[in-house]
Amino acid sequence: MATITYKCPNCGGGMIFDPASQKFKCEFCLSDYTQAQLDELQKAGASDQVYEEAVGAEDAQAAEPAEGYYEEPSGEGTSQEGSQETAQAETQSAAGAGSQAGSQTAAGGKKTVVVYTCPSCGAEVVTDETTAATFCYYCHNPVVLEGRVSGEFLPDKIIPFQFDKKEATERFLKYVRGKKFVPKAFFNEEQIEKLSGVYYPFWIYDCEVEGGIDGHARNVRVWRSGMFEYTETSTYSFERGGNVHVQNITRNALKESDRNLIDAVRPFEIDKATQFSMPYLQGFVAQKRDVETSEVSQELQTAARGYAEKAMAGTVKGYTSVTTDHRTLHPVREKWQYLLLPVWVLTYGSNSGQRYYYAMNGQTGEIKGKLPIDFRKLSGVSAIIGGILAGACLLASYFVL
Repeated sequence: MATITYKCPNCGGGMIFDPASQKFKCEFCLSDYTQAQLDELQKAGASDQVYEEAVGAEDAQAAEPAEGYYEEPSGEGTSQEGSQETAQAETQSAAGAGSQAGSQTAAGGKKTVVVYTCPSCGAEVVTDETTAATFCYYCHNPVVLEGRVSGEFLPDKIIPFQFDKKEATERFLKYVRGKKFVPKAFFNEEQIEKLSGVYYPFWIYDCEVEGGIDGHARNVRVWRSGMFEYTETSTYSFERGGNVHVQNITRNALKESDRNLIDAVRPFEIDKATQFSMPYLQGFVAQKRDVETSEVSQELQTAARGYAEKAMAGTVKGYTSVTTDHRTLHPVREKWQYLLLPVWVLTYGSNSGQRYYYAMNGQTGEIKGKLPIDFRKLSGVSAIIGGILAGACLLASYFVL
């Protein structure tokens, strides 16, 4: 499996995607290009300079992944020998909880790691089995692992990051500063450096739902006459049928422990997704799906039926209550799309050994996560409030007595 970097047509340096300008930027000569410009350069015959800088045939053996295993760390100080120690540790940090939990396990509780050769400097790039894009931790060139985003794993669409790491950091700090009992260490630059942009895989499901529903609707009228109150209940039957178009039902395509956290930063504006192009991955970490449509089809079909039923029942208006008794709804003309969505991920390890995870929607800026509490701050404030209340009680008792 070859590794790929994307080269600047001007100087040959590695390019990354810049969310602020929505262009591909060279960090060496500061040139920038749109996707259309890169496509034109490729068509003009500059593909060897612009696009895939893959390992050549003579290095094909070096490009093949070498699988190894590492023991899951049991605490601080657990490490491996050699260059894999640093690369693996930084890979886990970059991808947050996701990459660590998403690796497939082997016998004895060990996880598989895969080693690739960087086409720029020849160093080994160590990733887990669901990482599709990462960095070389020696020359710092962004690397796309070609086999992870090709064939059946080639995404249909992508929502590019809409703001860069600097703005993501500012948004996160603004969010944290609004919380009164967060430890001071949480504001350290060292912690913010662990903020990483990760593309997470999602399935997008569209379909037509055919069929119909029937049920009953009620109108309740209450009035008074003299000393008596009267209640009149009128019941009506209804039927509704037809086709309902349901689109953009999203489902995370990873079996990872932080899936609920990533789901919490939804919704994304799916209609703003663009056609997938691998240069969008440059400068970010990307995860490859490990959930197939067959595993989630029943779940999403049920969701589509629910939307269709709600839409049909919503046309029965002018009644106090509407109840569906029977439904016959069948999803047809199903369409599945594989989509990468942008999420900024931050991990924070407290002195107690507990690890906290945060996710920020890379399109809208929505933030979710559980913040740590500085109990010394909390105790101090509680003591002050307790003193004020005690003083107020003594003062009140003085006047009462």
